[in-house]
Amino acid sequence: MRFFLIDKINEWHVGRTAKAVKNVALSEDFFDDHFPRRPVMPGVLIIEGMAQLSGLLLEASLRGKYGEDAKAILTVLERTKFRDIVKPGDTLIYTTEIISLNKNGGKVSASAYLNNKAVVTTGMVFAFKYVDDPMLELKRDDLMRVWLS
Repeated sequence: MRFFLIDKINEWHVGRTAKAVKNVALSEDFFDDHFPRRPVMPGVLIIEGMAQLSGLLLEASLRGKYGEDAKAILTVLERTKFRDIVKPGDTLIYTTEIISLNKNGGKVSASAYLNNKAVVTTGMVFAFKYVDDPMLELKRDDLMRVWLS
């Protein structure tokens, strides 16, 4: 199963906000078991998509503000609310806004929208893990080129 839960990044403002799209397809692996004859996207995967976008934004913001490279690791969810289900054929819009950022981590406010209605809202806290792995950086850069194109 692939764990890239972003299809395209539509807005990208380093140090501030980002917006991305996830087209939810019936061919997603998780729909085989969640749930047979009534497919529903697991809430944890919606959170994962929001965390991927938020982590990427925090990593880019860390580079921009401090000139350092690190991986953003989700550590805390705050006030998370699930308001509706997401089904195959739906298009999710993820949004994230940086609340705070320092060399140790950052905090964002993130949401997932379906038809301009919030289906998930949460605060996310990330810690930065400094990893010296040039291949990891190349892989991330390749994905960012695809998502931002």
